[in-house]
Amino acid sequence: MPKLIFHGHATCTLEAANGSRILVDPWFEGSPVADIGLDEVPDPDFIFCTHGHEDHFADAIPLARRSGATLVSTFEIVSFAQEQGIENAHPMHIGGGYDFPFGRVKMTPALHGGAVAGDESGRFTTVPGGFLFDLGGVRVYHAGDTALLTDMQLLRGAVDVALLPIGDNFTMGPEDAVRAVEFIEPQVVVPIHYNTFDLIRQDAEAFRADVGDRARVEVLEPGDSLEL
Repeated sequence: MPKLIFHGHATCTLEAANGSRILVDPWFEGSPVADIGLDEVPDPDFIFCTHGHEDHFADAIPLARRSGATLVSTFEIVSFAQEQGIENAHPMHIGGGYDFPFGRVKMTPALHGGAVAGDESGRFTTVPGGFLFDLGGVRVYHAGDTALLTDMQLLRGAVDVALLPIGDNFTMGPEDAVRAVEFIEPQVVVPIHYNTFDLIRQDAEAFRADVGDRARVEVLEPGDSLEL
């Protein structure tokens, strides 16, 4: 059975039905909330990055280099990673999908910034995105960092579990995240990207109450897991 392990902030591991370990937005080194250190991260088979900001991408290249995992992100981020010596990489872009060994993934729109951490040349900027994973019939949407988008309505009926940012300031806040739940109509919602810093401090239990019976809200602490 697929499983989600939450590592804090927006970082999570998805364990697919075929045994693949899929790490999304890896940020361990320097994260004030990560459940484990970078050296303790089990080697993933795939690393997916929604965008290039440090708190979603900082450990992607070190982990890909160490593990040999396939790094998946936008064409621009993958091009940057390849310049850093990463050989196993798969470029995608918004609206595109691909059948990986563990299941199909589609890259979805997000509205956020496009800088790529570590790119001192400034040549590699990109648009942010999210990912819709189909893990053998369980559909997981990691929204990445985003504002509320009316495009989310196109996901209605296609998502079982939605990981949505609620931190406000840099992403949508709780009120807009509730609207996103109305747009998407997932069965389960996992709030992410909050309480890492004072600027994005939120009350997850209040968010759960505001969602009400629209979906089941699973508030995960770093290190918690959820059977999907």
